Amino acid sequence: MPRRTDLEQKALRFIMNNGSDGVLQSELWRQLEGSSREGSRIALKLEGKGLIRRERELCNGRWTYRLYPKRLPASIDSIANCPCLMCPVSSRCASSNMISPQNCEKLTEWLLFLAQGESMELGDS
Repeated sequence: MPRRTDLEQKALRFIMNNGSDGVLQSELWRQLEGSSREGSRIALKLEGKGLIRRERELCNGRWTYRLYPKRLPASIDSIANCPCLMCPVSSRCASSNMISPQNCEKLTEWLLFLAQGESMELGDS
């Protein structure tokens, strides 16, 4: 039988891999090949540690919980279009130099574009 902390880590990985869609608590304990009691205890522990959030949900006529990660793993997609990655003067870029992130127009434009996209997503919900 795996140690409890190993099960918690496995559970957290499974929840995080399901991303913002979350995962039903019943799916979690099936994935862990455990009982519903074990799944509930692990979910409560992860929630208590502030790693996930649980939302009550009616599924197939029964109340259960959908588990969501509080933090999603970082993705390369989040910086894929950053102008710094292909900048020809990046080797001279530093906060104390004339060329710096503070006065880079391309970086500012990109950040504003990202912020505008996030505010549009927040407005949709």
